Amino acid sequence: MMHVRLCISAPAFVLAMLMAAPAQAQPAADPPLTIDNVAPQSLPAGAEPDFQDRTAEPAPQAVPMPAAPVAENEINFEADRIDYDSDADIVRASGNVRVARQDAKLSADQVEWDRGAGTVIARGDVMLVNERGDRAFADEMDVTESLRDGVIANLLIVTNNENRLAAVRAERTDNIYVLDRAAFTPCKVEDSNGCPKEPTWQIQADRVVLDEARERVRYENARVSLFGLPLLPLPGLRHSIGEEGSSGLLVPDVGYDRRNGFQYVQPYYWRIARNRDLTLTPYIYSAELPMLGADYRALLSKGAYQITGYGTVSAVTSVSGEPDPTTEDRLRGYIAASGKFQFDPLWSLTGSLRYASDRTFLNRYDLSHEDRLRSTLNLERIGTRSYLSIAGWAFQSLRPGDDSGQVPIAIPAIDYRLRVTDPLLGGQVELQANSLSILRTEGQDTQRAFVGVTWKQSRLTRMGQEVSLTAYARGDVYNSAQNDLSPTVSYRGEEGWQTRGIAALALDVRWPFIGKAFGGTQRLTPRVQLVAAPRLANLHVPNEDARAIDLEDSNLFALNRFPGYDRFEDSTRITYGFDYRFDRPNFSFDTTVGQSYRIDDRASLLPNGTGLSDRLSDIVGRSQVRYKDFVSLTHRFRLDKDGLAVRRNEIEATVGTRRTYVEVGYLRLDRNITSGVEDLRDVEEVRLAARVAFARFWSVFGSTNIDLTGQTDDPTSTLSGFEPVRHRLGIAYEDDCLELGFTWRRDYQTVGDARRGNSFQLRLVFKNLGL
Repeated sequence: MMHVRLCISAPAFVLAMLMAAPAQAQPAADPPLTIDNVAPQSLPAGAEPDFQDRTAEPAPQAVPMPAAPVAENEINFEADRIDYDSDADIVRASGNVRVARQDAKLSADQVEWDRGAGTVIARGDVMLVNERGDRAFADEMDVTESLRDGVIANLLIVTNNENRLAAVRAERTDNIYVLDRAAFTPCKVEDSNGCPKEPTWQIQADRVVLDEARERVRYENARVSLFGLPLLPLPGLRHSIGEEGSSGLLVPDVGYDRRNGFQYVQPYYWRIARNRDLTLTPYIYSAELPMLGADYRALLSKGAYQITGYGTVSAVTSVSGEPDPTTEDRLRGYIAASGKFQFDPLWSLTGSLRYASDRTFLNRYDLSHEDRLRSTLNLERIGTRSYLSIAGWAFQSLRPGDDSGQVPIAIPAIDYRLRVTDPLLGGQVELQANSLSILRTEGQDTQRAFVGVTWKQSRLTRMGQEVSLTAYARGDVYNSAQNDLSPTVSYRGEEGWQTRGIAALALDVRWPFIGKAFGGTQRLTPRVQLVAAPRLANLHVPNEDARAIDLEDSNLFALNRFPGYDRFEDSTRITYGFDYRFDRPNFSFDTTVGQSYRIDDRASLLPNGTGLSDRLSDIVGRSQVRYKDFVSLTHRFRLDKDGLAVRRNEIEATVGTRRTYVEVGYLRLDRNITSGVEDLRDVEEVRLAARVAFARFWSVFGSTNIDLTGQTDDPTSTLSGFEPVRHRLGIAYEDDCLELGFTWRRDYQTVGDARRGNSFQLRLVFKNLGL
């Protein structure tokens, strides 16, 4: 059989056709057409839309196509046979017809072009691929030569992201499709064996109007079918099929808890513009007044920002459990805002704002369980050799019993660093200038400024030792007032102006040994550090940022083991330890162990229980084991130097796959810390979480958090030593296009009106549905 190839230049021929070709200009006499003014069409009963792939469907990239046309209005096509009826002015192409116009491609068994009537008909396994990779399948496509009008039988549209829209009959007019007896689904229609299956969910409708230009779909008499069963009607449903979202209702949330009763949450998404949107979320409760939430987002030319807020009216209960005597019902709420703006490659502004009307609002309405909110503003300049930060910090404590007057406000906090390009004595030099102002409404106020310089040189000896020498010098100026209002005496410092000079010299030597062992590679690195620093007047200046000191593997070899600038470890000490790592395919193990010894016998300002108060420190370490992606175990510890009692025991472990796993978290701090020192209390707690997949898409999950702290750990504790905090248990279903879950949660602690009790939540998420 001879294969015929024909190239035709024409103002319009069939197949840029249907949704693929650019829209032709509509004559002025034609009335405007929108998605809302299309008249319904009658259709015989009995037929149903079909999501399944057509039996003769070829992959778009596998369809042999003629070369792309050179001219915009040129159409190339190939066929096994082409006939031309000159009397009727009809061109008939049959047998493996392939047509190409610009980026559109068509294949069919037959194509008939009636040039006199101006119509084109494609029959038999018709497939059309547009420039985006979307595929349209039909038994027959009957369109006008102008490409503005057409009728399609048994239509299936498969988008490039595998969304499917099927209809018994479809009609197109100027990029608007009217589909009768139609259905939409983003779900897979084949199982793992390649056999046809009912999609997990689909939207069925008597009539669907698809506007390609606006990438919007509107349904008439729509309903959701879940697992083949009708679930709920969706009157007035509209949604987007494009990459960008559009306005409409989002998936609701249903739940119950003892605090609010039954809960129904119905978000509404408003797409204000291409770069701005707003989500309004009413929260309807059976036991409380409603709450309204709002989330506004904006993307600008130089940055983006987001504002979130919640508001309601309800009674406030004090954290002691007694009703607030000053009010019954009052306005309560929470606001959060964040954003970043990049003015040029160097300058940027980052900020966040978080504020709650009272200490229990977030917990009361299950929005967050945080006990402290932080607001920041930071102007930064990041250059190749320099860094500048001008920042402000504010905090809000939600902890019961915290004095709000003692909560600090840090403004401004300025930090500047400069790396000198030319080496000094073979080492790199970095300059730093820093200032901080801390204000309190009913507490100590502190201002601080310092200038420091760091010189560092690293070398590799002939024997393989890595030798680093660090020199550090700094000058501080402090001014403080109302020092007697600070509850911890050792943090106060002396009121008024104070100065301090700091100097330190550190020598750090590592000697790595690498070799093969046990089918893998091991590396043993002994390490020794010597630090010399003169006595400092630490207690003469306030301590605002160096309070929660605790010896651990992360700061064992630090030049200053205090976490901030206000305290500096003024001792001459030697620190020793080793790093070990073993690697083989799919397995790794690494560990760090070390200890330090203070050479001078000066009294230490470090509190008892930190592991650093005596001349010989406690022993600290960390070990980590990984096996493929199945096992991950991290263990941190601190052993008392005298009797090897465990002062810190922390375990984080995960075992399992993504669908079936167990997570274990355990922390015990038994440090016998000096009383009156904040943020260093002894605790013991365990956290457990697990998920078990018992079918292809089904799983059960649970978690618990238990406070094991008792009077043996903390003499001031009133806990029994086994105090549940929160339990959670649920069942979930998740496949490629649906998430379904039911969760039970029990809270065991009551703080104000955030009462203990049970909560239930039903979660239903239709994936890939941009409402």
